[in-house]
Amino acid sequence: MKTLFNLSKRTDFVIGMVFAGLTALFLVLFFASEPFFNWAFDRHHNLLSWYIRPIWILPIAFFAFKRSWTGVMASIFCLFTSMFWFPVPASINPKVVEFLAFEQEYLKGSWDFSKIIVQLAVPLFFAGLIYTAWHRSLKALIGVMVAAAVLKVLWSAAYAGEAGLSIIKPAVSGLFICIAAVVYFKKKKKAVR
Repeated sequence: MKTLFNLSKRTDFVIGMVFAGLTALFLVLFFASEPFFNWAFDRHHNLLSWYIRPIWILPIAFFAFKRSWTGVMASIFCLFTSMFWFPVPASINPKVVEFLAFEQEYLKGSWDFSKIIVQLAVPLFFAGLIYTAWHRSLKALIGVMVAAAVLKVLWSAAYAGEAGLSIIKPAVSGLFICIAAVVYFKKKKKAVR
């Protein structure tokens, strides 16, 4: 019986591309369907989705380290879709409501050159994360994680003002967990040698 780690390279790549396609389909549906967009954002008001999203960085990095396209792309799919995994919360912090209203308006607003440049940071982050883990550069991997968290917080504060600061706790706690896991993995790997 084959496991995720001993699929043939071709099968692993094909399954990975299926998940990449599902992610692309999700993004098309997300931006093309106003009811789906609103439904997903209603659930994204649940702070559990804010805390779980950064944690998906770990399986992306782990599967890139193991050189599994299936694992990498399935994890990216989970990261994107985790925004709506949880129910609409009974009560919502007004700063969260304000920040997500800004994000919705930003995403649905007109796209100019500067907005396109800013949004290119997302695929560049994934490319950097996958590349550094794939090439087993754990220090560079931590650097990519730190840069992403810092840039997300700075972007949120710069564009959404005080409401943007509501992402600091989820971003910092997710970053701390990710760094701790990478450091633990690195120490465990050294101990095995």
